[in-house]
Formats: sequence, C-alpha cells, structure tokens
Amino acid sequence: MTHQYKDITYSLTRSRRKTASIYIERDGSVSVLIPEELSQADLELMLERKRTWIYRNLVEWKDLNATRIQRDYVNGEGFLYLGRTYRLRLVEDQGVPLKLKDGRFCLRADFTRNGNPDKAFRDFYRDKGKERIGKRVDHYAARIGLTVKAVKVMELKNRWASCNPEQHLVNFHWKCMMAPPTIIDYIVVHELAHLFHPSHTEAFWNEVDKVMPDYREKKNWLRIHGAGMDV
Repeated sequence: MTHQYKDITYSLTRSRRKTASIYIERDGSVSVLIPEELSQADLELMLERKRTWIYRNLVEWKDLNATRIQRDYVNGEGFLYLGRTYRLRLVEDQGVPLKLKDGRFCLRADFTRNGNPDKAFRDFYRDKGKERIGKRVDHYAARIGLTVKAVKVMELKNRWASCNPEQHLVNFHWKCMMAPPTIIDYIVVHELAHLFHPSHTEAFWNEVDKVMPDYREKKNWLRIHGAGMDV
C-alpha cells in the first residue's frame, strides 16, 4: 500500500526496529521503514527533512536507469553471467531450455516462440545461484561467526537480498548471478551483516568493513551497474 506526503509517494513498513530508514528501491520507488510507535507527525517531519535527499537520489536513479536493457532474444545478443557477457545462440534441439556451452548461451528456440525466454534465463540463474551463493554464504558466515539455516535464490522484486534474523534465513535475487563474483560476495556480506543489524547504521557498516574493507567500491559498482543486470 502506498502513502502520500505532499509530492512524495512512498510505501511504509512499521516494525519493532529502533531506527527509521528511507530507501530508493531498484524500481525507483521510495520505501520507508519506521518503528511501530513513531507518530505520523514525526514520520512527516522525517520526510520533510529528507526531501532534498529523496529528490537527489530519485534523479540519480533515473539517470542510471535511462539505458535499461530491452531484450529481443535474438542470435548474438549479450547476456551477463558472473560478470562476463555471453552471446546468445538459438538452437532447435536441446534437452534443457538453456545452457552455457562453448562460450555461448544456447537457448532452445521454442522458448522464444512461446513467449517465455526470460523464464529460461531466470531458471538458469536460480539453479546456478543455489550452489555458488550457498557456498559463499557458508564461507562468510563462518568468518563472521554466524549460523545460517537456509539460503534461497528467488524473485525478490526490488531487493538484491533479504533476510530473517529470527530464523537465520537469507534470500538472494536470481539477478545476483549476473554480477562479478566479488560483487556477489559483497551482497552476501551485506545481507549477513543485517542478521546482526537490521538498519544501515554505523554499526552495520562497521560489521561489513571488518570482513570487506573495500566494500564502498563494490557498493558503488552495484549502484551504477545494477540496472543493466536484467533479462
């Protein structure tokens, strides 16, 4: 459900968190997360104080998404996997809908005719991500001193990842598999740190910094290139 404050449209989530946060989501929407007890007057005061920040970040989002990729699924079109671009080859006879072979993405042509080529890619990234991202979660969870009970790779709409601190569960968007391995590692560390600190506080970033001192560089890469990671 969306809410309106003057000319700012936003979604609102109240929880048992102690701090309030405002996010510009990957689709350009504004999300506001606040403590349950925060009054409407205090919420509107926060939005007013953050008005310039919201405007500036929405303009930046529009600039970064101006060249968002439109897919045609034709021979030679480039698709990302682990930070590298692989050209598409349409094939008639293939046991699976999509596979990476001889340096090319081989897509069964009937998937372009029935209107579901994007599903073939989503399934490919999801299947590959279960193993790779799962291993990276295990690696960094051990370094941080965490126990993660389950890892899922799924459709998360506007988030690269999400977590459930109470159940020690972490979820990752299948689009993460388009990023270079070092960026996937950043997304993993970022989300694991949220198991300790729900908000992007100084303590949260200190936790990330302990494991990944160059996280700012990776964070900036994702901000700039994230819009191009799509099918």
